[in-house]
Amino acid sequence: MTPGNNGASTPEDDDPFGYLYADGQANGAQPPSGGYGYPNSVSRVRAVGERQYGQQPAAPGQVPPQQGAYGQPNTHYAAPETFPGGAPTVQQQGHGGRGGGRGGRGPNTKGLLIGAVAVVAAVVIGIGVAMLGGDDSDDGDTGNQADTTPTQTQSSEPTSSSSAGGDAEEVELPKIDAKALRLSEGMSTASEFSGAQSDGGVYVTGFNQVGAKVTWTVNGIEKAGSYRLDVRYGIPGTDADATLLVNGKDTTRPLNMKNFGGTPKGDWEAGWQTTWATVNLTKGTNTIELACNDGNKCDVVFDQLAITEG
Repeated sequence: MTPGNNGASTPEDDDPFGYLYADGQANGAQPPSGGYGYPNSVSRVRAVGERQYGQQPAAPGQVPPQQGAYGQPNTHYAAPETFPGGAPTVQQQGHGGRGGGRGGRGPNTKGLLIGAVAVVAAVVIGIGVAMLGGDDSDDGDTGNQADTTPTQTQSSEPTSSSSAGGDAEEVELPKIDAKALRLSEGMSTASEFSGAQSDGGVYVTGFNQVGAKVTWTVNGIEKAGSYRLDVRYGIPGTDADATLLVNGKDTTRPLNMKNFGGTPKGDWEAGWQTTWATVNLTKGTNTIELACNDGNKCDVVFDQLAITEG
């Protein structure tokens, strides 16, 4: 079957668009006088390829010129810049260009940034490894020398400070044995039972009577102030006390010589103990007295007396 009117007896066998094709036109197909399907309408139907922009329409029945093949110049096309007032020619840069123009492709900044970060990381790692290696090597050489220097300084500083401060601390405060004390009338020394620390195990006895007195003249006090009087005594398992006087003045509080150890009554050898009291001394020479006055419990013997820092 060919386009056009082939003499079909029925309207549906007739091709209404046969005039649009060259072989239909050769067979005498004609466009309708009115618009298709619309009586008295203006026909604007044209054959394929008939209308050309900027040209006169081809006469009916004349085959319009076809456009050139792909890649061939089209004689009917003119660049816009060739017309009056046309757009100016802009030379675009090819895709392969590396320039900074808008048409070109910019540098790969993301790749450069990643590369820079990698280089910095490698440098940091290298520095860290070098420092660790340096610490290990230094420990074997200079590290020990650095360690020994503070050690010598520390060992020498306490030595010098202790020797310098030791001169003040090493000044021994006075102490006395029983046999060096000045005793009142009716008192004496003895060594009948053991346990006394005085030279020869001697202690003072005869204090158990009103009016008995033991006197110690203390020399060599370099600084006035408060000190501590230590007294080593012995009791037969019972409490005792005595009146304490410093430079002739009563301290208002008796020297307490209780049975702190809870020793058995009557056992003198097990009754050795130590007590203390605070005394205010002047610089130079001072006098300390232990007296048995009315109201005191004086069944006690004395071993040693000493002045210590209060």
